[in-house]
Amino acid sequence: MKRSMERLKGFSERHLPTPSVLSIGNFDGVHRGHQAIVQRLVSQAKEHSVPAAVLTFEPHPAALLHPERLPPRLTTPDQKADLLEQLGVDFLVEYPTDWNLLHLEPAAFFEQIVTQKCQAVGLVEGPNFFFGKGRSGNVDTLRQLCEETGRRLTIVSPTTMGEDLVSSSRIRQALRAGEILQANEFLGRRYSVSGVVVSGAQRGRTLGFPTANLHEIATMLPGEGVYAAWGITTSGRFPAAVNIGPNPTFEEITFKVEAHLIGYTGDLYGQSLELEFVERLRDLRPFGSVEELKEQITRDAAIVVQKCRQ
Repeated sequence: MKRSMERLKGFSERHLPTPSVLSIGNFDGVHRGHQAIVQRLVSQAKEHSVPAAVLTFEPHPAALLHPERLPPRLTTPDQKADLLEQLGVDFLVEYPTDWNLLHLEPAAFFEQIVTQKCQAVGLVEGPNFFFGKGRSGNVDTLRQLCEETGRRLTIVSPTTMGEDLVSSSRIRQALRAGEILQANEFLGRRYSVSGVVVSGAQRGRTLGFPTANLHEIATMLPGEGVYAAWGITTSGRFPAAVNIGPNPTFEEITFKVEAHLIGYTGDLYGQSLELEFVERLRDLRPFGSVEELKEQITRDAAIVVQKCRQ
């Protein structure tokens, strides 16, 4: 039985205990492109009879270099770690990004991180890999350093779906547009967010459709609209009608995430709730009366059950 992945917070504890095959990157989303890299990584690690190691950065380097351009997360560090473990990674190093790291020239980065701390006998990267101060090192730089030190370098071709290149930025674009089916296809799984359920206006309960209001969501939300999703609780999985955005019928402008879990009875306040998105159903719009709104919610709920059971 494969042992569980070991997760290191940088190298303050120790260097990797054995030589490894290494991949370096942010891996936000762990999408199909990342999966292709990690699958090759794990395969080569088995060939060398060494662990497969991933080095990622926490926080994202842009948080220090260009905080105004910091992209929203697709995965939390815990989600990312779980996904990488499922792919067979043995060691995950979450490097605490600091200015010392960002000021390392490519050759110094390679010597300190790749050679000394990770003891890498080989590397697996994508073609758009950059490293070192000002992202001045690229795959050609890396290839030269590997050749000089007798290390194997594998560059994995980009993953495409149709005419689209699979990337974290393309997934964010799809999510902003509410294109859940497209985002899920790029990810190779359903996109999900997690939050803590807090008390809301209780309007859903008075309408006969109680909703869970999510706060403290650390990852990117899809664009405004009504969605079919799975609501995942400690009690199980339930089809969920999810409203993202304001409530125009009641002239509310507050942006909210509300989920009506179909078939769930109980109290979720203070608990964590994960929403696994299946499909976008419709735009938000105001309704002429409460009765008209209730009729629409009834129709939405029926469609949600159908979509979730497909």
